[in-house]
Amino acid sequence: MIKIKVPATSANLGPGFDCLGLALNLYNTFYVDEIDHGLVIEGCDKEYANEKNLFYVSFKTALSALHQTVSGVKIIFDSNIPLKGGLGSSATCVIGGVLAAFAIRHIKIDNNDVLKIAKTIETHPDNIVPALLGSVTASVIENDDIFYENFSVPDIYEFIALSPDMELSTEIARSVLPEEISLSDGVFNTSRAVLLALSLSKGSINNIKIACKDRFHQNYRGKLIPGFFDILDFADKNGDIASFLSGAGPTIMILNKKTNTSLKDKLQCYLNDSKMKWTIRTLNIDTKGATITVI
Repeated sequence: MIKIKVPATSANLGPGFDCLGLALNLYNTFYVDEIDHGLVIEGCDKEYANEKNLFYVSFKTALSALHQTVSGVKIIFDSNIPLKGGLGSSATCVIGGVLAAFAIRHIKIDNNDVLKIAKTIETHPDNIVPALLGSVTASVIENDDIFYENFSVPDIYEFIALSPDMELSTEIARSVLPEEISLSDGVFNTSRAVLLALSLSKGSINNIKIACKDRFHQNYRGKLIPGFFDILDFADKNGDIASFLSGAGPTIMILNKKTNTSLKDKLQCYLNDSKMKWTIRTLNIDTKGATITVI
């Protein structure tokens, strides 16, 4: 049996729309075993326990790309990342399924090959690249290839993830975005995305709040999440480094200094008065990315 552990991700990071992302120490774990015939899926809702399951689709897609087959497979899910929450649950299934195909046929894993296959299923590299590689990543798609860098950051940050009791599909979150942007907004985001990547890597906290500002998506998507703008304002007044929408939402990510130990409790008290239930997680950057263990 093969155990594949894939970290959650937070994409966009404010201005880095579809290009910046990072991995977090919250995981989905998949156990995969070849069987005589058929498909057995355990540990997930019945509606996903079939051939349309994203992990299985990714597994089969990768097998085909590798010119391999299996007669049957058993997949067990141990899921800790909320669905449609903006924390990369789909990316874990895609990367996990592709890696499972390599591992079950004992094919040497090449990250570029994994990403090339994964891109045919999940077209947003800001999720699949950090899910595979860990740390903070910058990535772009050019023709059929993903070009990327992943880099480490100082151990001074923590990420307080605020997840409301609602789902928000990527399709709906994309539908509210404008089809065109102005040149000034393009320059605004491009300059901040570059500054953000460099400031995160160097620990330049004073730059990060400015660098996390965005004009591409947050002002539009934020309206889909009750209290979004008020929460960002509250976090700002209570000493966060920066706050931004995680992926397409609805999770709100608060970037905080580890020394600012009171912020989580203040956010908890603030959200207790909300009409919506919120789950609060304190997370750190995962530096390993996806891992495979034969058990």
